[in-house]
Amino acid sequence: MPFFEREITMIRIGHGYDCHRLIDGDRLILGGVEIPFHKKFQAHSDGDVVLHAVIDALLGAAGLGDIGKYFPDNDPRYENASSMGLLSATYQMLKKKKLKVINLDITIIAETPKLAAHKLAMQVNIAHALQMDIQFVNVKAKTNEGMDAIGEGEGIAVHAVVLLCIPIATEFS
Repeated sequence: MPFFEREITMIRIGHGYDCHRLIDGDRLILGGVEIPFHKKFQAHSDGDVVLHAVIDALLGAAGLGDIGKYFPDNDPRYENASSMGLLSATYQMLKKKKLKVINLDITIIAETPKLAAHKLAMQVNIAHALQMDIQFVNVKAKTNEGMDAIGEGEGIAVHAVVLLCIPIATEFS
């Protein structure tokens, strides 16, 4: 009779959200991609709302709290910080706990700029930082149809949902 070993895993789901006001500037950073635009985020770090929402989703799924716990906006070490660096640090926290990212779904809500041409680059950046296949990172861009502050172009918001797994046992048969 053949001998089989299989890993039993637990899955965990996390949701992240972030938004920032737009102010006069010359570029936005979304998903680690510099996007030419006449506005930028009003933020302590680079303001990358995509990566901030992803970080919150990852930390939530891992049961580790939120982005403010590790990268507080009143800490001078994170002033103008690259959110790609914060994502990499978050990934290292997950790795220490043996958590693996299975998939990630991101929804960007913005009237402008148009993001279709930048979504693939965002997916590549995020997949690379999380050491996962790009096919498991999905980025969508939606508008708010002109409603509320986001719809009037005053800010951008992002929702991110992540699925993690952690091995909990090995079964032999």
